[in-house]
Amino acid sequence: MDNEKVSSLLNDQVREEFYSAYLYLNMSNYYTEQGLDGFANWFKIQAQEERDHAMLFMQYMQNNNLKVSLQAIDSPGEEYTSAMEPLKSTLEHEQSVTDFIHTIYDAAFTVKDFRTMQFLDWFVKEQGEEEKRATDLIKKMELYGDDSKSLYMLDQELGSRVYIAPSLVL
Repeated sequence: MDNEKVSSLLNDQVREEFYSAYLYLNMSNYYTEQGLDGFANWFKIQAQEERDHAMLFMQYMQNNNLKVSLQAIDSPGEEYTSAMEPLKSTLEHEQSVTDFIHTIYDAAFTVKDFRTMQFLDWFVKEQGEEEKRATDLIKKMELYGDDSKSLYMLDQELGSRVYIAPSLVL
């Protein structure tokens, strides 16, 4: 496995995963400022997941003698004016990450890089879960967001989320 395009895309994905962590920390900060600590917790955990995804990509590359080139990470720079905005932004972002994963998969398929394709299988499944979680949050917010008691309960629910590190054998 020594394809420049696949290697370059894997390095790009490391950057994208770290950017995702920054983006979710930015969202967590927004919710903390709004007094929605449960939402803030949910996004902090989301940031941890993304950081670990970046580390998995790096470890995979190292295990396969590919050079890891850490790239600059853009600032998320987004400012929000409602509790719904970060949720919708999350879904859009996760859909773009799914597209990135599919691009790497397609490049690996083109050069018959079956090892990378097998590695990416877990991420393809994970992205389906990420998009569903984002969609579910939007639906709940649409149902409960205008009612302060329901918003409080949703905030409490999100505050109970705990981090579980991915168990992916490289």
